[in-house]
Amino acid sequence: MPSISMYRASVPVFLKVLNNLNHIVDKAVVYSAEKNIDPTVLLNARLAPNMFTFTRQIQIATDQIKGCVSRLAGVDVPRYEDNEATFAEVKARIEKTIAYVSTFKPEQIDGTEDKHISLKLGPNQYEFKGIDYLLNSVTMNVYFHYTTAYAILRHNGLEIGKDDFLGK
Repeated sequence: MPSISMYRASVPVFLKVLNNLNHIVDKAVVYSAEKNIDPTVLLNARLAPNMFTFTRQIQIATDQIKGCVSRLAGVDVPRYEDNEATFAEVKARIEKTIAYVSTFKPEQIDGTEDKHISLKLGPNQYEFKGIDYLLNSVTMNVYFHYTTAYAILRHNGLEIGKDDFLGK
């Protein structure tokens, strides 16, 4: 049975998502200026009253990404303040995450398929093997929040499509 490169299944995939998010945010900045829309309307937009805002979707996606590569590599997860209130601050967060994820090398992450990952989220404790953490938890969460951020902007009139979501 062929093995999977944990690095190739994480770092390049996450960098593509982050770069695509950056591209979509760039389009949102132009759109809000052209249509004379207060940027906070888009930053605070949500798909449903009980869902998180656009900004929170970005925060969670970047947290999932930086947490994953850090835990797989066995390094401390950097903490972000979650206080972004402008498109410039959202972009800075994405770019900070791109810079951080770009520092990881294959030898730090490959071979972590069976690494024990333990997470305490609120009152809940989760235990994973590295491969399950990456593929069944983080990747799914990242794509959920990335897709939701995309959908929020699309729902609010930003003309973006599949090519924007998938990237070049």
